[in-house]
Amino acid sequence: MVNRSTDKHWTRVYRYLAMRQLAPARAELECILARQPTSGAAHLMLGGLLADADHQQAAAGHVLEAARNPPADPGVLGDLIAALIRVGEIVAARRLLDHPSITTSASAPILLRAATQLQTLGEHRAALGLIERARDAGADGRVFHFSRAIQLLFNGRLDEAEADLERSVAIEPPLGQAYLHLARARRQTPARNHLQAITRALANVEPGGEDQAALEFARYKELEDLQRYDEAWHALERGNALLHAQLPCDSARESALFERLIEVCTPEFLHPGSARIDDGPRPIFVIGMPRSGTTVLERVLCNHSQVESAGELGEFPRALAWATDHAAPVMLDATTLARLPQVDWTEVGRRYLAQTRWRARGNGFYVDKLPRNWMLAGLIHRALPNARIIRVVRDPMDVCFSNWRACFGVGAEYAYAYDLAALAAHFGQYQRVLAHWQRALPGVILDVDYARLVQEPETAARDILAFCGLDYEPGCVDLTRNAAPVATLSAPQVRQPIHARSFREWEPYGAQLQGLASALASAPEDAAR
Repeated sequence: MVNRSTDKHWTRVYRYLAMRQLAPARAELECILARQPTSGAAHLMLGGLLADADHQQAAAGHVLEAARNPPADPGVLGDLIAALIRVGEIVAARRLLDHPSITTSASAPILLRAATQLQTLGEHRAALGLIERARDAGADGRVFHFSRAIQLLFNGRLDEAEADLERSVAIEPPLGQAYLHLARARRQTPARNHLQAITRALANVEPGGEDQAALEFARYKELEDLQRYDEAWHALERGNALLHAQLPCDSARESALFERLIEVCTPEFLHPGSARIDDGPRPIFVIGMPRSGTTVLERVLCNHSQVESAGELGEFPRALAWATDHAAPVMLDATTLARLPQVDWTEVGRRYLAQTRWRARGNGFYVDKLPRNWMLAGLIHRALPNARIIRVVRDPMDVCFSNWRACFGVGAEYAYAYDLAALAAHFGQYQRVLAHWQRALPGVILDVDYARLVQEPETAARDILAFCGLDYEPGCVDLTRNAAPVATLSAPQVRQPIHARSFREWEPYGAQLQGLASALASAPEDAAR
């Protein structure tokens, strides 16, 4: 065993890294691997440096080599799991999360980190189990109570989640997201609300930060519940302005990007050739604008005895990143588009299935419900011609207002949502791209009208299941019988029976939203539903 503290190559690695000289550091790590081909530490570090340099395939190869002989140290093991997730090797990451160093640990930090990684994989029951063990090991504090509340919420234990959120907000300094989830936990009343506490919290957070934005969204929700609409609008406007300042949206760049996507993805380019059929579980992709009703559709599908929920997976974008040897900062960028003609689509499909089929858990179908896969729908068909793709279509004003008030956080993929002009432009691009997919791939994507889904659920469900090659089963439309975890903003709502209350919720703000309504009404004809 080489002593890393005295070995000259390791000494040089650490020196180069300290000076941010990454190319020489990579060269020294390659020297180490020439002498010690099985050095997990060298493979892990080199894999990370290659991922930083956007060499996705080489990075994945080194990280997988490191996983062949996983370290016993739980801290390093956690680093390895994080690296595997980063390069899209989900199966290997999941296997290591069952390592004895984690499963037998009594360390709260180790258990909480593993719980976060399980949450990233969509394994919410297992994540909650580790959080409970961390609590027994002494975990406490506002962030812990918030994290536990989120997992309780995902797992349908709503009353316990609300109690933990109350514990979180009782601890200073204020955690804006805890207040926001608390506001959303139920309908607030004049006798029971958090408006005074939110006002106090706003005086104690960093101006311009994410906590302040989340608190403004929380205040909006509680004021709306109390029908104080003018005040609610001003809070909503402030919250969006704070996030827009952090995440400006370049609508012109986005328009050019989607124009190029349409140019590349001709019907000939998207044609998958001979269909590749095997006996394994088949994915069903549910796509659409966020907040369009995709979670309701997923729950209906997953009430079927042959269908399992896989959650919102990033596996197709990760498979595309591997195939293009480029990880786009969002779903698509110019580099990804430039490399599409060289992609091996059979390999994309193979990688996707290899990393996801375990999620079917013995069923014949599994649902991948990542709404923004709408950008990649044609590419999904090219790589996975036997997959089913279903889009939920919701009234433009309803879905855009629902995005405007959502507070998705500071992820770059949601930058469009915090400015009304950018939101209208983004929705127009969404409609434009989906119109292209429908023209280029007739019959491949099933459009499901959200209004019909909630007003005529059984009729809609029969059509959806028939499209997937499944027979209708009684009880598919009873959302209350579906106890599977759900990790979206709709988590509390989809524990209730299907209802038709979520229409025209923007009307109290009709005057303020006239510009949005006009922009949506003037969308080009080829972007219409």
